[in-house]
Amino acid sequence: MNLFVRTLALIPVLLATAWGQSTGVLGNWTNPGGSTIHIYRCGSAICAKLIAISKDAPGRVDAENPDPALRGRSLCGLVIGRDFESVSSSRAQDGKLYDPKSGKTYTGSMTREGDKLKLRGYVGIPLFGRTETWSRAPDNIAACHS
Repeated sequence: MNLFVRTLALIPVLLATAWGQSTGVLGNWTNPGGSTIHIYRCGSAICAKLIAISKDAPGRVDAENPDPALRGRSLCGLVIGRDFESVSSSRAQDGKLYDPKSGKTYTGSMTREGDKLKLRGYVGIPLFGRTETWSRAPDNIAACHS
């Protein structure tokens, strides 16, 4: 009986852990262009990489990269977010966001609001930036292969 009671006591903890993972910033997100980005823990930081490229994407390679040697690399699997500091399960900040459309890297933050993720990229201070809203994507998305 004692083991049964202990097992029952663990259920709320397990549910809270699962809920936090599925509702936080981590997981798969679809950007307005239709590509899917996977946000994950990378060491003590949070990172983001492209895992599915929209059929409507302007290209499949990093053609706008400022480094000519990198312009032929595949966008599939490309890390576009790095070094984000987790503030809570629903917010990460002070990371770097790479925009393959422009080839520019911005300082950024991400905030989950329900099933939406708001990414803010900026230069200098957040006031001088823009916010893009992503939608939660299924975990079983068909990932591209680099």
